[in-house]
Amino acid sequence: MRAVYLIGIGQTAVSKNGGVRGRYLVADAIEQAIYHAGIDPADIGMLVVGNMMSGILAQQQQLGALCADVAGLRGIEAATVEAACGSGAAAARWGYMAVAGGFHDIVLVGGLERMSHAPRDHTTAALATAADWELEGCSGASFVSLNAKLMALYMATYGVAARDFAHFAITAHHNALSNPNAFLHKPLDMETYLNSRVLVDPVKLFDAPPICDGAAALILASEAVARSATRGGGLPLVQVCASAIGTDSLAIARRHHKLTLDGAVISSHKAYQQAAVGPQDIDIFELHDAYTIITALSLEAAGFAKPGEGVHFGKQGEIALDGTLPIATMGGLKARGHPVGATGVYQIAETYLQLTGTAGANQIKDPRTALIQNIGGTGATVVSHILKRAA
Repeated sequence: MRAVYLIGIGQTAVSKNGGVRGRYLVADAIEQAIYHAGIDPADIGMLVVGNMMSGILAQQQQLGALCADVAGLRGIEAATVEAACGSGAAAARWGYMAVAGGFHDIVLVGGLERMSHAPRDHTTAALATAADWELEGCSGASFVSLNAKLMALYMATYGVAARDFAHFAITAHHNALSNPNAFLHKPLDMETYLNSRVLVDPVKLFDAPPICDGAAALILASEAVARSATRGGGLPLVQVCASAIGTDSLAIARRHHKLTLDGAVISSHKAYQQAAVGPQDIDIFELHDAYTIITALSLEAAGFAKPGEGVHFGKQGEIALDGTLPIATMGGLKARGHPVGATGVYQIAETYLQLTGTAGANQIKDPRTALIQNIGGTGATVVSHILKRAA
């Protein structure tokens, strides 16, 4: 396989009820990414769009061709990828494979979700389609209730309290304050967290992400293109050193270990093998912090904490921007926002900023290797990428 590089990114500010249709949101992000990469749009061979719910909430499918047309790229190969909340990173993997396999020298990846224009109960029902309908959805389960089930089981199994999850949300909110693209610019402290309303016991308001809209884009390219592209400012090259997917059952009840994200274990292990690194080599873990319980389970699945200890990881500042393993460096899903089909693309774009030293007030010190993980559902599809700052 050929080496694959990330050479351009684009992001729209995550918002709510903005009135801009999804096609124009992603066209904006695409225009930014093309400009940032310094490439000729005519050289793009393929567009892959990650999206989960457009067909349900906007009655619009065929987003690949639609977005290519709106972005002025009519005629190129284009398609949509759906993997629930992991759709964005799954689209990035499809783009990675196209470049690595030699099918295209330049691939454009877009992620798009518009959620806030629909009635809340419609959006909640649409999100629940990522669960197992026969075993979970038809009985009224939602993603809040499913994560509440996981959180309650974790608390009972390991003897932890609600306050033990607070530092994940507090860190995310703190980092979002200086991210201009973040949806929630609201500081959070322990008292506010503990006094927030309960959504489904034990999940509180600040354990869960907001409903919002957004789009992001990436330009992936071969090494020859990456070294010749007219990127501004002489930025360092960023190589995509690993791209992997692991899966598990959609239904929590069918899993071998309810408190182990086996899909994340598989995905992380494959990515570490591809990149020839281990957890000890990771400078940033841009994890899927849709719910604080998923943050704890992800830290365990990726090898940063033992079972039952993930919830305590970071209480001494390890996950802060100046810690040993920063997470949610631009606010994460919790505070940047979680426009589900776009989330994985935002995560990769934000990590690119860190590795090129262009993350502004959120910049961590000299990062070289990052693990990015995007999860579909409650852990059924887990997409991991490892990015490295290249020579």
